[in-house]
Amino acid sequence: MLIADRSGEALRELYERHVGWLVLRLMRRCSDREVVDEVVQDTFMGVWRNAAGFRGEGPVAAWIWGIGIRRLVERFRRRPVPTRGWDSSGAQSSAEEMVLLGVEHGDLAAAMDGLSPELRAVLRATVLDGLTTREAAVLLGIPQGTVKSRMRRARRELREALA
Repeated sequence: MLIADRSGEALRELYERHVGWLVLRLMRRCSDREVVDEVVQDTFMGVWRNAAGFRGEGPVAAWIWGIGIRRLVERFRRRPVPTRGWDSSGAQSSAEEMVLLGVEHGDLAAAMDGLSPELRAVLRATVLDGLTTREAAVLLGIPQGTVKSRMRRARRELREALA
C-alpha cells in the first residue's frame, strides 16, 4: 500500500494527489494563506512520520484531513485571542476563526465541555473538521447512523446549555 511505503516518491505522490483539496478545505477555515501553507507542510510531515498509523480502514484522504485539521486547530490555540473580530496584526478574523476561538474560549467551550466525549468527538469531526457523516464514521470507527444520532443529541444538549 502506498501509505506504508515511506519512500520520497510515495510521499510526493500522496502530496500531489491530496494537496489541492487540503489547501482549499483549510482556506475555508482560515483566511491567512501563510498559516494554511504552514499547516499543509506540517500535515505532510505528520503523514511522513506517522505512516504506520494509517490502518487502511478508510479513505486515506479522511486520515490526512484529520491530521490537517488538528494541525490547524493547534495553530489557532497558539495564537493570542483577538478582541472584537480583529487579530493581533490588525486584520479582521474570518467568521470561522471566530467560531473556533469561541469553541476554545467562550460560552461554547463550556457547553462543549459538558458533552460526553462521544458526542464531543462527533461534533468536532463533523462541524469543526468539516467531515461528512461517512468520513466521520470512518475516522471515529462507528456506523454512520451512530454519527447522525450522536449529532442530534449533541445539538440538543448544546441548545439547552446555551439557552
